[in-house]
Amino acid sequence: MEWMKKTWIFIIIAALMVFSSACGGGNNGDNNNAGGGNGDDLSGSLVVSGSSAMQPLVAAAAEEFMAENPGADIQVNAGGSGTGLSQVAEGSVDIGNSDVFAEEKEGIAADELVDHKVAVVGITAAVNPNVGIKDISKADLIKVFTGKITNWKELGGKDQEIVLVNRPDASGTRAIFNKFALDGATPAEGITEDSSNTVKKILTETEGAVGYLAFSYFTDDSITPLSIDGVEPTEENVQSGKFPIWAYQHSYTKGEPEGLVKAFLDYLMSDDIQNTLLKEQGYLPVTKMKVERDVEGNIKNL
Repeated sequence: MEWMKKTWIFIIIAALMVFSSACGGGNNGDNNNAGGGNGDDLSGSLVVSGSSAMQPLVAAAAEEFMAENPGADIQVNAGGSGTGLSQVAEGSVDIGNSDVFAEEKEGIAADELVDHKVAVVGITAAVNPNVGIKDISKADLIKVFTGKITNWKELGGKDQEIVLVNRPDASGTRAIFNKFALDGATPAEGITEDSSNTVKKILTETEGAVGYLAFSYFTDDSITPLSIDGVEPTEENVQSGKFPIWAYQHSYTKGEPEGLVKAFLDYLMSDDIQNTLLKEQGYLPVTKMKVERDVEGNIKNL
């Protein structure tokens, strides 16, 4: 009987070893396994940084993506387009968001980056509501931002000193505004703020203040977006090329994206995001544009 007892103990131990091996062999990935886009839930983590104008859109898309893929973790930071391009080029983040083409930023190895145009942003000048104007000519806008006009009464507004609110040199929003609204003129000194949310807060609270923001920040009447030469800053006017201050929203990767990075970029281009969430966030779908613009700023009809 003793030999039978020993035999059964051996069989039980062997069975347990086989069962343990089978269970362990089913999890051969790690937390960074992107799932390969094979339709299974995606897992892993990625970091996105760059344009603060793009942050609301990308953060909202990331929330929806993570809700559909609980194993994925996406961190979306701001900091400006220059920061996003620098960090993705050096490999410290997975995606670098930018309001401008990488070729427009000095010190960026643009040939090593892959451009993914995920949206279009419209930008216009915005003022404190008490300023008293809603439309401005492009010529006068340039005079305001270069310090040649210093009081709103010169433009038919209130007798208020003009307070300029600029973005830092690294800001893609500033680069777009300077190029397409100011025709390359250098703005005069003023308040400089890195965050679009902070710019909006200053415009709301400061008499005589003027700055510039993406359309996505015009969600209430706390600030007044300005028409340019009688053309309102609307989606339709940007899409047709009538309103001049707009740019692509770029998500750059270092080399062709793979795994979780590719899956998230594909998600940004999906119908759900392009036709629903993107519009809810105040952005324009790339697919709806009737014109296109190259890195030199040249526009042609599609």
